[in-house]
Amino acid sequence: MQRICVIGGSRYFGKLLVERLHAAGHQVTVLNRGSTRPPAGVEHLVADRDDEASLVAALGSRTFDTVVDQICYTPVQAAIAARAFAGRTRRYVMTSTIEVYDPATAALPAVPASTPVPEENVDPASWSVATDLPWHDEAYLEAHYAEGKRQAEAVFTQAGGFTFASVRSAHVLGGGTREFTGRLAHYTERIRRGEQIAVHAEALPTVFIHWAELAGLLLWASTGTEFGGPVNACSDGLLDVRDLATIVAAQAGRTPAYRVVSAGEPASPFSFDRHYAMNNTRAKELGFTFSRVEDWLPGAVAEALTASTTPAQ
Repeated sequence: MQRICVIGGSRYFGKLLVERLHAAGHQVTVLNRGSTRPPAGVEHLVADRDDEASLVAALGSRTFDTVVDQICYTPVQAAIAARAFAGRTRRYVMTSTIEVYDPATAALPAVPASTPVPEENVDPASWSVATDLPWHDEAYLEAHYAEGKRQAEAVFTQAGGFTFASVRSAHVLGGGTREFTGRLAHYTERIRRGEQIAVHAEALPTVFIHWAELAGLLLWASTGTEFGGPVNACSDGLLDVRDLATIVAAQAGRTPAYRVVSAGEPASPFSFDRHYAMNNTRAKELGFTFSRVEDWLPGAVAEALTASTTPAQ
């Protein structure tokens, strides 16, 4: 049994992670702002992670084997957490994102379109941090989501005091009504209604991960391994936006229709005109086994179609 603190963990794969940690017999503490209570048998701490004094007071004298941070988006939040958990945990795991590799948001090493991106393309040990930027402003944070994650990883890596690992998640799908982003629903609803999908002229492939697989990887990262540094989390197999739409259309009994966008015009989710699909070799070498996206995506689409309240026309 390990003592695990999950920051966030109130919805989607974070909630599933909490349930699995508890079912595995670990002593689990969930820390959030109090809007959602964890399952029975899981300790609940209420604090605003942005308020360092509140966070430290809520933690009291508690110590943990591992902290799993599901909701760290800025270097300011990371700095507060690094100070608050210094001496309280031996391991800190942060849920990060594929977006750290987006070449549209930072000057990154060029990678050929046929080559999945490895972890070393974004090295948090050498990444610059600027905590004086307006990270508290929601509009600024939304526009700089990828950079916020990069700098948060950098703060934890450079702070020391515990082993730090970041899980850079691919685009997460599955779960039916539990999938709150609406990105898969964008396709199921449009295709069911016979509406066009906006795509780039030469849409490039990307990577995905099933929500339950990501919860399983986070469980492994927090209790079953001791690696440090970033690790890419994605199912095997590349898909582009047309591949995804074809799978949705097959489940819906429809034929997908497309509209090619002009340069600079927004496209549908998962249509990319730049390459940053991830390489998952490091996680495999560390001992994690991934599924194939083609094996689980049809089921995830079926769940989304069932969850949709938009009638087919």
